This record gives sequence, C-alpha cells and structure tokens, in this order.
Amino acid sequence: MSKYVDRKAALLVGRFLKYLEIERNAATRTLENYAAGLQRFQEREAFQGWQQSTADDFRKYLLELMKAKMARSYVRLHFAALRSFYRFLVEREGFLINPLAEVQLPKLERNLPMVLTASQINALMDAPSQVPLSKQAPAWTAARDTAILELFYSSGLRIEELASLDVSSVDVFSETLRVIGKGRKERVVPVGAPALKAIQKYRHEARVQSGPLFISKLRKRMTTQGIWSVMKKYLAHAGIPSNASPHKLRHSFATHLLDAGADLRSVQVLLGHASLSTTQIYTHVTRERLKKAYDAAHPRA
Repeated sequence: MSKYVDRKAALLVGRFLKYLEIERNAATRTLENYAAGLQRFQEREAFQGWQQSTADDFRKYLLELMKAKMARSYVRLHFAALRSFYRFLVEREGFLINPLAEVQLPKLERNLPMVLTASQINALMDAPSQVPLSKQAPAWTAARDTAILELFYSSGLRIEELASLDVSSVDVFSETLRVIGKGRKERVVPVGAPALKAIQKYRHEARVQSGPLFISKLRKRMTTQGIWSVMKKYLAHAGIPSNASPHKLRHSFATHLLDAGADLRSVQVLLGHASLSTTQIYTHVTRERLKKAYDAAHPRA
C-alpha cells in the first residue's frame, strides 16, 4: 500500500470519526471501537484503499476473523463500524457503491446473561464493610465502595455512566438520578433508599460537596478501570464467580425487575436501550429461571 493511499484512507477515517463525534454525539467508547475496527481492516496487506475495496474483500476479511476464532459479537462490532463508515462515504464523500450491502454476517449467539441471585447481591453489598482497608486507602473508602455497588444495582447503570456521575446528578428529594447514556442521551432513573443512604454516608465521610460523585484517593474522578478494580475485589470476597463483571449487576437489575412483575417497556427505559429487542433477552433469562424453579418445586415436573 502506497503512502498516498495510506494518507487518503486515514483522512477519510478521520472525517468519519469527527462526524460521529460532532453530528451523531457518539460515545467515547463507540468512537474507540469504530476507530480500532477500521484500522484493523486498513492495516491488511491486501488493502488498496476504501474506494477500491470490494464485497469479496470484506467476505475474505470476515472469513479471517472467523478463522481467528473471534467472538461473533466482536465480528459484528467490526462490521458495524465498516457499514456505518461506508454509509458515510456514500452520503458525504461521493462514493457510488457500498460493497458491504452484499455481505451477510453470521447470526449473533444469544447466550443468556449471567444473573446474580439475591443472596449473592446481599453478600456483595456487605463486602466493603468486611474487607480490611489497605494502609494507603482513605478512611472513607469503604463507604464510597458501598455507594458504588448499591447504586450500580439500584439503577442498572453501565460502568461508563456510573463513572461520569456528578454530585448534581443525584436528586435526593425526588429519589432520582440523571444519567447521560449512549449517544449522550439523557434519562432519569429512580434510586432505591439503600443506595441513597449509602451515597449520603459516603459524601459526608469523604466531604464530597460538588464535582465528580465518585473520587479516588487523590480526589480525582474515578475511572471505569478504577471502579472495575474495586468491584473485582468484592466479587472475590463474596465468593461470586470470577467471570462476573460490572455489567452482571446491570443484568441482575433487569432480570430481578422482570421477575417481580415489571413490564418490559419500563425496563427498556430504565436501562436506556434504544430498541426493545435489546431488552428482550432478559425475558429469556426470566423464563429460564421460572423453568428451573418449576422443575425444582413442582411435584409432577
């Protein structure tokens, strides 16, 4: 690939990412994922430019990813970036053909998300008060970590949403939380009494009056990596499988609501899902849980 092709291809990608950021209000994580996906295709030896790439090139690329045993969800993420990019090229850059229109992708595996039980949730919430603090940790660390876990489960947040919260995001009087989700869309979600109580206790002990809600020992906004590190420690203490993740609290939040009779549309709004079909996987989890309960309890199951 010539330096000219390389520069021209990079310029097109740059304009596309700027379009996503400014005109589409794409989340930072989306921009990073799309940039990585486009770069991976562009760095292939066979790449001769975006305008020269054909449907066969993308079929070969798809085969390469599948042979590399890449998860289908990851493959589809790569191609979501490519499809969106070519729609931009046709609409804004004068390309006449979108070669990806002819490429069929493998169906996504519908693995049921892992859901924590009520006893596991309780053990996790109790963990910060039971795990000794390191010598370097401020005295308010346990209160902060309890507030993080309680709020995660109480409101079904994504980890990026939790990290981006400010003190002003929490309305104690209306018991709600203002969240900026994917695509920078705002939603308001309820907060349970235990989470509000934990937040108030943490803010009092850490003297957090304004700015970022959750802070590190350096009193800077906690990163998603920092929050995940905190959670891993307590998952281990609570004896919860190591393949659990912050997102599992979100799964548990949704499934427990549906188990208790919440309607699917309400859960969709609370989770901030753009499409109801994304939320519907939780109905499969609930059916599976009901089936297990039936099999275990019914005398003629």
